[in-house]
Amino acid sequence: MIIKCWGARGSIPVSGKDYLKYGGDTTCIEIRPKNGDIIIIDTGSGIRELGKKMLDEKRDKFNIIFTHFHWDHIMGFPFFRPIYNEGTRIDFYGCAFVQGSIEEMISKTMVSPHFPVNFNEVKATFSYVTVCSRSFNINSITVTPIMLSHPNQGLGYKFEEDGKTFVFITDNELTYKHPGGLDYEDYRDFAANADLLFHDSEYMEEEYEAKKTWGHSIYKDSLRLAIESGVKSFGLYHHNQNRTDDEQDAIVEDCQRIIARKNSPLKCFAVYQGMEIVL
Repeated sequence: MIIKCWGARGSIPVSGKDYLKYGGDTTCIEIRPKNGDIIIIDTGSGIRELGKKMLDEKRDKFNIIFTHFHWDHIMGFPFFRPIYNEGTRIDFYGCAFVQGSIEEMISKTMVSPHFPVNFNEVKATFSYVTVCSRSFNINSITVTPIMLSHPNQGLGYKFEEDGKTFVFITDNELTYKHPGGLDYEDYRDFAANADLLFHDSEYMEEEYEAKKTWGHSIYKDSLRLAIESGVKSFGLYHHNQNRTDDEQDAIVEDCQRIIARKNSPLKCFAVYQGMEIVL
């Protein structure tokens, strides 16, 4: 299983000299199982560059899994160039909860007067699979969802192949239980012993005081989850839109100090755009 990050930023894309190391695009993760299929998590602004690569590789079949439908997680869909080609097929997976259907949510990214091309005018063909609670397979990958603690609800996912496990939990507030959300212990157990965990780590403690209930976690709480769940590697994810490279580096350094004090074998880093990990 190969995991590549095309966007690690939260809320809105950013650019400039302070955001070069970790990147400025919003959520988009590519997973390639052993058979070479393409699995994409979310269509944030990072999917634009991924789409260019897919055209270069002459790819026309994709599996797109949604965590939820907040703007930063779907805004890149109209700029995923393969959708404008005849022969492209996309299987969408996710749960719309009480927000309508998956088709309705994604089509809203291409509604007049906000976008000049209508969703019905693209040339790709789509299918929609509702996966709110049950595990499902995409060829050799077993995918298991878990409810997020986030406004309007959402899903995190566990991806398993050949004894290797990647857990992706973004937009999750570990210290506040939103409707549909679970307890800290549930997320700890879900991630237990994973080879790799990416978890929402947007806030510092002083920032969280004013943003409790917004649906994101303090990085120290996410680190605690990683340590207590016994994962091998932990990636801080969903970086705040105002977090500079230097500030993110300082957070990683603090995490590593905490890990050393606890004598934990955990490997910790901040996920950056372009990062590729092989499990």
